[in-house]
Amino acid sequence: MATPAKVSKPEGKNNHDAADEQADKEQQEAIEQIDEVQNEIDKLNENASEEILKVEQKYNTLRQPYFKKRSDLIAKIPNFWVTAFVNHPQVSALLNEDDEEALQYLTKVEVQEFEDIKSGYRINFYFDSNPYFSNEMLTKEFHLNDTGDPSSQSTPIKWKEGKDLTKKGNATKGKKRSLEEQESFFSWFGDHGDAGADELGEVIKDDIWPNPLQYYLASEIDEETGGDGGEDDLDDEGNYEDEEEPDEEGEEEGEGEEEDEEEEG
Repeated sequence: MATPAKVSKPEGKNNHDAADEQADKEQQEAIEQIDEVQNEIDKLNENASEEILKVEQKYNTLRQPYFKKRSDLIAKIPNFWVTAFVNHPQVSALLNEDDEEALQYLTKVEVQEFEDIKSGYRINFYFDSNPYFSNEMLTKEFHLNDTGDPSSQSTPIKWKEGKDLTKKGNATKGKKRSLEEQESFFSWFGDHGDAGADELGEVIKDDIWPNPLQYYLASEIDEETGGDGGEDDLDDEGNYEDEEEPDEEGEEEGEGEEEDEEEEG
């Protein structure tokens, strides 16, 4: 019996290769089309950024008279700014007792964004005459150069003899600090190591400056909501946390002694 001839299937294999080639071609075309669409989205985003910047510049200008009026009113309230700083959780973590005393002389804080906004800003601190330094104003500026690299510069503090708070080694006991290397709030003025990650500058500009009143009033709000003897002061058993529980063992011993005396009588 003759051996049946083997049948090759070249056509099926060629069809499979052709299908793969067609799929690859369609995928490549889709990628190119996605790239074109993405370029259009990027153009719109760029245009949007320019429009948003124009709006920010417009309203930044409109806000200036109100900032000035607010500063004039704040000047009537003693220790407004130091109170706002102490009540802010992130800023207060950087303050020791000496810092708080020096900030008692702080009369005005002012944030000035550069005209184009995107290139940086400066923070001005105005002080009354004080026993710590002779500067009437301390300034720290943050810049973005043409290459987008951040940098900062500040006013050198003219410390009076023996009053340089940045040279006092240890923070006052009982004060927590978020950055161990920052021994004093005033060390921040001389710290230009990483201007792009200056947390304190961003907090003052973006959190405190828009509405400092909320932090000035924070302690009063806490008193109204938390208050002495409020629900927050109760422990799990309904007792006030500050109250000492009676010494039951002592009472029992006292009762035992009284009973012994009666029996002896």
